[in-house]
Amino acid sequence: MTIVHRTINYALRAVNRVITFALPWLPRWMVQPFASPYVAGETVDDAIRHIRALNQQGYSTTLDILGEHVQSREEAQVVTDAYCNLFDRIHTENLDSTVSIKPTHLGLELDKEIAKTNIQKIASKAEKYRNGLTIDMENSPYTDATLDIYKMCVNNYNGVGTVLQSYLFRSIEDVRNFHSQNFHIRICKGIYRESPSIAHQTREDIRDNFIRMVKTSLRGQGFTAIATHDPVLIDTLDNWISDHNISKDRFEFQVLYGVPMGDKLDILKNKGYSVRIYVPFGAAWFDYSIRRLKENPNIIWYVLANLFKR
Repeated sequence: MTIVHRTINYALRAVNRVITFALPWLPRWMVQPFASPYVAGETVDDAIRHIRALNQQGYSTTLDILGEHVQSREEAQVVTDAYCNLFDRIHTENLDSTVSIKPTHLGLELDKEIAKTNIQKIASKAEKYRNGLTIDMENSPYTDATLDIYKMCVNNYNGVGTVLQSYLFRSIEDVRNFHSQNFHIRICKGIYRESPSIAHQTREDIRDNFIRMVKTSLRGQGFTAIATHDPVLIDTLDNWISDHNISKDRFEFQVLYGVPMGDKLDILKNKGYSVRIYVPFGAAWFDYSIRRLKENPNIIWYVLANLFKR
């Protein structure tokens, strides 16, 4: 890399940091352009419109109500009821969409038993409609409890899945330990900052473990969701899947709503692969957007580029 390129990269990172620092202090109307490409509105009706449009384009979806770390049992119950009602709406509207939930949004930080009760209630609603439910993975203090809740739910209904993150050292063994016919796993890189004592820190190591986890899962049983925007991972795994004649009903590709992918998703669809879009919505869009921008300031440049295009 030349001195000029390094200087430009340093300058861009500095601008990213300044903008990211300033966003929490700006009025919401100023932050909204940075959030709106990645959030499907505030209400269920907003989300339904986006889901219907994505379904018409040939994409499956999974819906997530934004929020984490509720402060009371009552708040967790409100969120639980909202997810149960969301399953009702998906069924009534005849949409191709599953649901994804975050355990701390349902009380895990307060008490594991609260989260278990609430998540089991949501899983029962998913079972009623024979729809899918994915229990998202948050940062490492919640990994064991999340997997325990997943095991409980999948024993009752095999439409429940969970998530494993390739930056954690432990995840490859978790893939091996959970292998079963009912195993439904989403593999992603992971977005939280974790200690070097428990997590890979370099892009190359995280990629290598991601590939290893997907291959291990697809050599076993169950269903694997390959959740990444990384074209290197997509192309590598696409080629491996083709070379090994992996059945198309054993996996799907997943991406976040609004993240630019060029023509990559069309290429995957044209190969007959299922592509699912993770669609977040809700009143908590501001906090979600600030957290995501802090975790990945490069998103700012995607947004600025889109604004200039408009």
